Amino acid sequence: MTSTTAFADKKPMFIVRILKPYLNESTLMVGLLIVGVFTVISILAPWISPYAPDKTDLANALQMPSGDHWFGTDELGRDIFSRILHGARTDLLIAIGGVMLAYLLALPFGLSAGYFRGRTDRWISTVSESILTFPSIVLSIIIVSFIGTGTAGLILTIMITQAPQLVRYIRSFVLQVREMEYIMAAKAAGSRNLYIMVRHVLRNTMGSTMVVLSLLASEAVLVAAALGFLGLGVQPPAPEWGTMLSRSRSYFEMAPHLMIFPGMAIALLILGFNLIGDGFRDYLDSRKG
Repeated sequence: MTSTTAFADKKPMFIVRILKPYLNESTLMVGLLIVGVFTVISILAPWISPYAPDKTDLANALQMPSGDHWFGTDELGRDIFSRILHGARTDLLIAIGGVMLAYLLALPFGLSAGYFRGRTDRWISTVSESILTFPSIVLSIIIVSFIGTGTAGLILTIMITQAPQLVRYIRSFVLQVREMEYIMAAKAAGSRNLYIMVRHVLRNTMGSTMVVLSLLASEAVLVAAALGFLGLGVQPPAPEWGTMLSRSRSYFEMAPHLMIFPGMAIALLILGFNLIGDGFRDYLDSRKG
């Protein structure tokens, strides 16, 4: 019993020691706070939203913000605050899900290109650079037109459009560490290439990759909102911030709150991801210094 209690007392201190270097980065903490709040909101939306997101009330359509409807109502009388809460789940799922799938797709190609170089590098780099010649929003429109709209379609679109970028970034990170002394020592010790790539190379590129992933997540939020604004995103009546912006265009002069609040949600989430990326980069720079 005594040893168990001692372990329980030491566990919080162990977590604090791990998190302490990151706690000194105020930019990172603010970014994590913003994204964390949106994450909690998205999880608790069914319980904390005052109204169902698809509940219509035509008698109270286009109401300005009030005590009953904090962010007002839309053209169908739906509560905008409730729709933004539920929309956070959709936009976070698209951004984080799309970026993580893109990372899993790009990781083996980026590692192989940077580690083996030569012909492998040329083939992989040629394909990824060819895809990157298309502007991301144009490529997203083309892909979603074939795959289809909806949450799953947007996640796959983000994955396909961002994987070539991640291949290029991961390749450059691998090139920076592949000639390090510990890599050469592992090769001299007879370690297999796969072991070296996973145990040493991947481990020492994760910090830089985290910076890129957070910045790409903010780009994914923007792309999802843009596609929704163009009518190619999550389709009504499902709540999604870009789609809400699109439907508010016709009512901007008489009900500007329809555009203001979804736009603020998009801007805040993008800011949160950007701050996380900047904070990680500052932390890595301070370690190098």
